Amino acid sequence: MKLKMLSLMAMFLFGATAVFAGNKTESFKVFGNCGMCKSRIEKAAKSVEGVSTATWDKVTKMMEVTFDDAKTDVTKIKEAIIHVGHDTEKLKASDEVYNNLPGCCLYDRVDVNPDPKQE
Repeated sequence: MKLKMLSLMAMFLFGATAVFAGNKTESFKVFGNCGMCKSRIEKAAKSVEGVSTATWDKVTKMMEVTFDDAKTDVTKIKEAIIHVGHDTEKLKASDEVYNNLPGCCLYDRVDVNPDPKQE
């Protein structure tokens, strides 16, 4: 009976470790203004396969994402966000997509650092 219990415990611990082993949490800046921006930004991030959580704070402009690093990476998440019109600190959305955002979502754009070494 003891052996069965120890075996079950070991299998449980191994399984739990395997589930959380690939999860990684990263934070980065995303520009936006309002609740509609928050919805759009979080939805774009969550649309990337492997992203489990995405939370954007409209006051600090900081995005926190948790993702499986075996399925995706931060660059893919940022690319999904710029495709819906929101700049990050390193990547810039196209002017066409940005200009199609609702008026309340048109944030002040800043130059982004295109240096890939700092990504």
